Amino acid sequence: MRIDKFLKNSRIIKRRTVAKEACDQGKVFINGKQSKAGDEVKVGDIVEIKFSKPLKFEVLDVSDNVKKEDSKELYRILD
Repeated sequence: MRIDKFLKNSRIIKRRTVAKEACDQGKVFINGKQSKAGDEVKVGDIVEIKFSKPLKFEVLDVSDNVKKEDSKELYRILD
C-alpha cells in the first residue's frame, strides 16, 4: 500500500493530500529512508514522521477499508 494512503487509512494524518505533502517535503521516512508519496509500505516497516512532534511507529496491518475505531490496530507507536 502507498504510504500516503496508509497514513490516511490509519488516521495518523487526516487527509491524503496532507500526507502526500508531508512526503514531498521530506518529513516521512520508511525504515530510515526518506520516502515519496508513492512508496510502498508493508507489515513490519518502521515509519517515522518528523512534524513538530516526531512520531515513530511500526506497521502491523495494511488494510484498505478500516473503520475509525479499528484504525489504531494498523500500527504500534514506538519510542
